[in-house]
Amino acid sequence: MITLRNVSKSFGGQSLLEDASLQINDGERFALVGPNGAGKSTLFKMMLGQEEADEGELQFKKGMVVGYLPQENPPVSDLTVLEETLAELEDLDGRKEAEAKAVLMGLGFKVSDFTRKVNTLSGGWAMRVAMARLLVKKPDLLLLDEPTNHLDLDSMIWLQDYLAWYPGAVFIISHDRSFIDFLCSAIVSLQERKLQVYHGDYANFLAQRESEKEKLLSQWKQQQLEIADMEDFIARNRARVSTASRVQSMIKRLDKLERIELPPENKTVKIRFPQPNRTGTKVLELKNVSKTYKVPGHEPIKVYENFDFELNRGQKLAFVGRNGAGKSTLLKMLAGVVEPDAGERVPGLNAKTGYFSQHSTGILEPRRTVLQEAMDNDRMNPELMVRTVLGTFLFPGDNVFKKVSVLSGGEKSRLMLVKLLLDPPNVLLLDEPTTHLDIPSVEALIAALKEYEGTVCFISHDLYFINQLADGIVHVDDGKVTVYPGNYDYFQRRQEQLKAEAEAGAAAKARKAAPEPERTADPREDERKQKKAREQAERRRAKLGEEIAASRKKVEELAARLSDPAVHADYELVKSIGDEIKVLEAEAADKESELSAGPEAGR
Repeated sequence: MITLRNVSKSFGGQSLLEDASLQINDGERFALVGPNGAGKSTLFKMMLGQEEADEGELQFKKGMVVGYLPQENPPVSDLTVLEETLAELEDLDGRKEAEAKAVLMGLGFKVSDFTRKVNTLSGGWAMRVAMARLLVKKPDLLLLDEPTNHLDLDSMIWLQDYLAWYPGAVFIISHDRSFIDFLCSAIVSLQERKLQVYHGDYANFLAQRESEKEKLLSQWKQQQLEIADMEDFIARNRARVSTASRVQSMIKRLDKLERIELPPENKTVKIRFPQPNRTGTKVLELKNVSKTYKVPGHEPIKVYENFDFELNRGQKLAFVGRNGAGKSTLLKMLAGVVEPDAGERVPGLNAKTGYFSQHSTGILEPRRTVLQEAMDNDRMNPELMVRTVLGTFLFPGDNVFKKVSVLSGGEKSRLMLVKLLLDPPNVLLLDEPTTHLDIPSVEALIAALKEYEGTVCFISHDLYFINQLADGIVHVDDGKVTVYPGNYDYFQRRQEQLKAEAEAGAAAKARKAAPEPERTADPREDERKQKKAREQAERRRAKLGEEIAASRKKVEELAARLSDPAVHADYELVKSIGDEIKVLEAEAADKESELSAGPEAGR
C-alpha cells in the first residue's frame, strides 16, 4: 500500500530520518512510537505528501486515499454536526447518512446534537466531529495522531472496536498502551533516525528493545577490549624493527575497524513529588446532595438527588460510566468547583483539594515563562528538580523559557498538571490527566501517583492508566453510584459475574415456580422417568439446533435489508434492525452455549 525506501529527512537543521525504510500493507494496524521530537509528526506529513524526503523515495499504491487526524486544530465551521460529518462524501444517500449518525452516536453525540453548529462546540467535541468525518469517508490508510485525546472511556472503547473492523490500514500515534495493545499487531519504533518494526504488543516491544540494548552493549564491551589490546600492542612494539610490519598492519586494521556506537541513554527519570500533609480517615463527604442542570430550550437535567458519597484517606478511585452519567459533576462537587443545589459538601480534618482539568488553564499567568510558572508555589522546590519534572512532562531544555502566552492548549494543560504535582494538596481530583502526554510521561505520572500518600479521584479514558493506578472503581449510572474494589479489569469481571448471577437467579426462580413431580417408590417408575428425561433432552437439543439455524437465517435476512438504500434513508429503522440483530445473535449464542453443555443442559 505504501513503501518508504531508504528515506532521509532533516528539519530545522536536525536529522530526523536516515536511510529509513517501512512497508505498510492493506489492513495492517501499526502504532508509531518514539521520543518527543523524534519526527513522528514529520513522518506523517511525508506520508500525506505535505513534506518531501531529502533522499530516498515514498511509493504509494495507485489511487490510494490517505486520511489524517491531527492532535488539535478542529474544524471551525458554520455547518451542523451532521453536515460537517458528511461534507467530504460524494453521491450522498440514506445509507451513508445513517452510517454517519451511527458513528457520531458511537463517539458520544446524541441525536439532538446532529443539528448543532460545529462552531458552537468545544474544541474537544469539534475534534470528535473531525474524527467522525474521517471515519465516514473511509480512506485506505488512516493516520491518527493521539485519536483518544478528546474521548471519554465509552467513546474510546467504541473507537477501538470500530477500528478493529475498519477495512483499511491504520497507523496511529498514541500514549494509551491499552489502546495500542488492543488494536495494533506491531509497534514501529522511530529512534536513532531509523524505523524498526516489532511484532507483538507494547510490552513485547519493550522486552525486545531491552534485549537488543543488552546485546549491543555486550558487543561494544567486547570490541573495546579488542581495541585496547590492539592499541597496547602498537604502543609496546612501535619502536621495534622486528615487529614494524605487524604494527603497521595493526594500525591499518584499527583504522578500518567499524566501531560500534552506543545510542544515547534514554534514562527513566524517577520523580519524587513532595508529600502532602496527612488528613483524617474521612477525607471528604457529600451529604444528601442534589444537582440539576437547567438547559435553555430543554427540560432540566437531573443528575443527582438526595445523594451521599464519602472519600477515605489513601483511596485511589477511578470514576467510570457512560457519557453524561454524572462523573464530571461528581468530581467537580468533590472539588468544590460546582455547588450542589441542595445538601452539603463536608471536608474532613486538614483536607485540602486540588482540581485538574484540561479546561482550567485560564489561571496561568501569560507573561511568565514555563519555569517561572512551575516554581510559583510555597514549596521552594529546587530549580533543578523543577526542570527535571518539566522535562519529563515534555518541556525539555530551553522550552522552559517559553512564555505561557505562546503555549498550545496541550502545553498549558501539561504545565497545569506539573504545577499541581509540584505542590500537591492531600486530595487530588483529576479529569483526564494523561491527555497530551506521551507514554514515558504517563509512566512517570503513574509512578508518582502510586507513591503519593494522599487521596486521588480521577476520570480517564486510558485503561492502562486506570488499571495501573486505581484500587477502586466508582461506577456512575444515572445518579446511582456503586464502588467496586480493584482496578477496571476486576470491575469488568464483576459486571459479568453479576449478570450471570442475575440470570441464574431468574432461572432458579422459574424452576421453583414449576410444579414438583409426584415421587414414587417404584424403581421401574424411576427408570421410565430417566428414559423420558433423556428423550426430552434429545428433543430439546434438536429444537435448539433448529432455533439457532432460524436465528442465523433471520440475521442474514436483516443484514441484507441493511444494504438496501431505501432502508438506510430511515435512521430509526436502521437502528431498530441493528438492535434486532444484536438480540438474535445474543439468543443464538446462549442457545449454542446450552447445546455445547451436553445432554444435561436440556434437563
